[in-house]
Amino acid sequence: MPVRALWWDRGALALLDQRELPGRTVVRRLRSAAQVADAIRRMVVRGAPAIGVAGAYGMALAARSGPKDPARAAELLGSTRPTAVDLFVGIDAVRSAWAAGEDPLEAAHRYRERVVEQCHRIGTAGAPLLARAHGVLTHCNAGALATVEWGTALAPIRVAHDRGAELFVFVDETRPLLQGARLTAWELARERIPHAVIADNAAGHYLRTGAVDAVIVGADRIARNGDFANKIGTYEKAVVAHENRVPFYVAAPWTTFDRQRSSGATIPVEERSGDEVLELAGRRLAPPASRARNPAFDVTPAKYVTAFVTPDGVVRPRELATRLRRRTPG
Repeated sequence: MPVRALWWDRGALALLDQRELPGRTVVRRLRSAAQVADAIRRMVVRGAPAIGVAGAYGMALAARSGPKDPARAAELLGSTRPTAVDLFVGIDAVRSAWAAGEDPLEAAHRYRERVVEQCHRIGTAGAPLLARAHGVLTHCNAGALATVEWGTALAPIRVAHDRGAELFVFVDETRPLLQGARLTAWELARERIPHAVIADNAAGHYLRTGAVDAVIVGADRIARNGDFANKIGTYEKAVVAHENRVPFYVAAPWTTFDRQRSSGATIPVEERSGDEVLELAGRRLAPPASRARNPAFDVTPAKYVTAFVTPDGVVRPRELATRLRRRTPG
């Protein structure tokens, strides 16, 4: 069973602190919405589905300890990270239940189970795409740590591996916070899935030389036309994969699809502190006078996506708008 990123524990939200991995396993127990907001902002918890679940539990904690106003609590939690739509879906799921007089904690539990179940189905739906692949490239961390359990991009890899596929995973290090080198590699090592960490700028080499048969990534927000936001560096991987005729898959639960956005042009892109680029493990790498730009995400046009792996199967970009119209929200 994959690791759990977060869980409810005797009146507190327990988070596996992802900043400490792989060196130490540290669990933080949060008892207020303000603490949850701070944990999301500081990336104690990260990954679109996981921060959506954290936001849901943050709302439940607000109902217990304040601010005991659904609108204020939602504003507090929603101000933390603007790009991942799952955060707002999780907040709204509990906000609506709270406003209707239902138990916010029960609503948060339901939302968590919904995300876990969808990610499990993503694994089953996507595994056949990787059954004959040998080299698979990932970017950032879209495993259990990013999604509570199972993962999005890693879920099909897990299922395909369990079914006997001879996969080798190329793990982008994912600068500047090294979510691939620290987190994806940690998850794959725990499950003994063969892999190697590569520098971000080595991916093009392996795509061109035929070592990579498929690329699979997660997403933080997907527009109706299939444009999607994901960790910075995803766009260039998609372009190089397209140039080399390597299929490029995006795995995501339905909570990541934003039917309010017609295209990626209006997806907000979070800009984080330049210190994340200028420093590594607390040591400054650049000259004192240098400054940095640090967009946390980029937007990849739908034309570079071979297919989306959803809880209900594989969806081609041209089919996406129709599938979203047929689905009830959420």
